[in-house]
Amino acid sequence: MPTIAIFFGIVVRMWHDDHPPPHIHVEYQGFEALVAIATGEVTQGQLPRKVASIVKEWCLLHQTELVDNWQKAQHFEPLDRIQGADRD
Repeated sequence: MPTIAIFFGIVVRMWHDDHPPPHIHVEYQGFEALVAIATGEVTQGQLPRKVASIVKEWCLLHQTELVDNWQKAQHFEPLDRIQGADRD
């Protein structure tokens, strides 16, 4: 599963040809969650409250890039890295 961003120890990935609705896979210190691209909300799994807040803000800020990556993933195209919340 391609990694599209890493920031503050948060790893964001997206699978190729994944199931709808558009989402990202987020991992942080043993926590795992699916996060909706449209809302930035955790839809499955769990993240610490502060991490969920950071991911939501980041997701909404980079929504266009995430949607573009989702479309590429559906066609098995290479995904673009997205700048993290720590500007890395």
